Formats: sequence, structure tokens, C-alpha cells
Amino acid sequence: MKKISRRNFLKAAGVSAAALSLAACGGSGDTSSSGTSEPSGAASGDVSADPKVALVYAEVNPLDSIVGMTATYYKEQVEKLSGGSITIDVQASGVLGSENDVLDSMVGGATTIDMSRISAFALTAYGTQKSKLLTVPFTFKDRDHFWAFANSDLAPEFLNEPQDLGLPLRGIFYGEEGFRHFFTKKEISGMADMAGMKLRVSTDPVMTGMVKCIGADPTVVAFGELYSALQTGVCDGAEQPIANYKSNAFNEVAPYMILDGHTLGAIQVVISDNAWNKLTENQRNVLMEAGKLAQDYNAKISADAETKVMEELKTAGVTFVEVPDKDEWAKACESVIKENTADQADLYQKILDLAK
Repeated sequence: MKKISRRNFLKAAGVSAAALSLAACGGSGDTSSSGTSEPSGAASGDVSADPKVALVYAEVNPLDSIVGMTATYYKEQVEKLSGGSITIDVQASGVLGSENDVLDSMVGGATTIDMSRISAFALTAYGTQKSKLLTVPFTFKDRDHFWAFANSDLAPEFLNEPQDLGLPLRGIFYGEEGFRHFFTKKEISGMADMAGMKLRVSTDPVMTGMVKCIGADPTVVAFGELYSALQTGVCDGAEQPIANYKSNAFNEVAPYMILDGHTLGAIQVVISDNAWNKLTENQRNVLMEAGKLAQDYNAKISADAETKVMEELKTAGVTFVEVPDKDEWAKACESVIKENTADQADLYQKILDLAK
């Protein structure tokens, strides 16, 4: 199938496409596991005797990042549970392109990429609306709040949205890569110091709106070009979770980070329909069961990995600025929060209500 862009997909398919159900991914209220349904039994039958399938998994960050380690763990669990009938080739460090490039390819029907780890906001460019709520500034008060969502009955509803809209993708599991913070080339002590700064954004309208709200200038730069953009002055700063900040060596060119924690880096792993349709029912169950394990693994490693990386960065000379009271930031972002939640106010309130 010819590759199509996000704009052309929406034009051709429309977000009113007939709703499709997400196989092997139903509601589960069990807070001890992922938001996906309990598989009908990954071990039913001899999965190892099923036809051999090789899947390519795209990851924009290095393997030593939280999401990179999660990808490796997921690969290991899939290959173990399938008895080797499924193998996963994790292509990390953005070698297959940016998240947008990868999604364009998968949505366009290309068969060179089967799975990808994406940011929660990435699918908004294709018409999804629910996932946008996960990226609204200051939605999650802490990690426990996010995991209460990811393990709730709401999570499958969010993971299923691409299928509901007729997109040829389906969600497997959720994860997170830590709270996102702004980092800059020059020293800063508070939000006021960021006025007029050129801060890198992707195509996410929520983040673009937030950058404007704090008085900075949103500057679109591809993630793969961010290091050089900081180095050459195309932008003055950006925002990333702490682990990704170090993994991509951004501290070398922008050694100041303010711990505003504006959003939690919610992520999800998706698979294309082309790849899904190559799998037997037992193999599909394996992917979902491994997704439960990978989601739990991600929850266990993320905080400790972030703390370790933060200490390493301090030793390397990075200056961290604490933000003990985030009310000033949240108040500055009131307009972008309201704008991006007003049409789903009840659903957004359900997410807020999950906070302990």
C-alpha cells in the first residue's frame, strides 16, 4: 500500500470511520495488572509450533533509556512466552525515523515497521482525542496517579481509540518515562526567566500552547535534530524526561533543568493491523500477556532509573532547579488546560478523580 500522510489519512478515512473492536484487549479493573484484558491463555496450545513471525519494533530513544529497557524486556517476554515462534527486532535510537515518520509509515500500510513505542500525544495528529487528555499539563499529580489510570477500567477505552476510529493500529500496553521538565542552555531560576526563549516543540498542539502560556516561543524541531539545534542556537531549550535527557546527551549542550514536571511522559506500544493479522490467536495472546508484564516492569524501574540518572547528571555538572510550588505554572497554563479538556470534561474529570 502506498504510504499516506496523517492529513491524507484523515481526509480519506475520516474520523467517523466505523468502530472496530480491539481483539484481545478488553476492560479490566484489576489494579494489579495492566489496563488490557486478561488473555484467553497464552499457553493454550503449543505456541512454539505456530508459524514463525518476525516483528520490527521502532524506538526513537537509546536502549539504555527507560523506554529502551522496556522494549528489551518486552521483546524477551514475547520470545519466551511464544517459545520462539515470535521474534522482535528492536530498532532503537531513531534509526527508523521520528515517531511521526514511523506512524506515517504504519498508518500508510507499510510492512517494514510492525510495532512502535509512541508518546501518548502522537496519535492526536490522526484524529484521536482521548489520548490528548494524558498530555494536558499538570493532569497527573504523581506517578501513582498515572498508574492508577493505566490499571483502571479507563485505560482500555484509551488504548482502543485508534481501532474505534478505523486507524490500522491497536494499543498493547501503557508505560511512562518520567515527568517531563524544561532544560535550557543558559541558567534559569524560574518561569519568568524563560520569557522569549525559543523552546523546541514537536507537532503536539498541547505542548505548543503551554510554551506560549509561559511566555516562550515554540520552535518546531525534529527530535533527531534537537542536539544540533541546541548547539547552534536554533533553539534555547526543550523539554524531556530526565532519563531521555541524559540518554540523548542533551546535558552537553543545555546543562540547566528546571523540575517543573509539567506532564508525565505517558507512552504506549502499538502494533499495526498488518502485523496483527499475521499472528495466530495464541500468538496474539502472547503479545498481550507480555504487554502486561512489560507494563508492570516499566512501573517498577522508572522511578529508580530516573533517580540514578539524576545523580549521574549532577556529578556531570548539570544544575537542577527545584519547583516546590507549581501553582504558578499551573495557573499560567489554565487556558491551554481548559481548551484541551472542555469537549471531554467528564472523561477528564474521571482521570483527575483517580488521584489518591
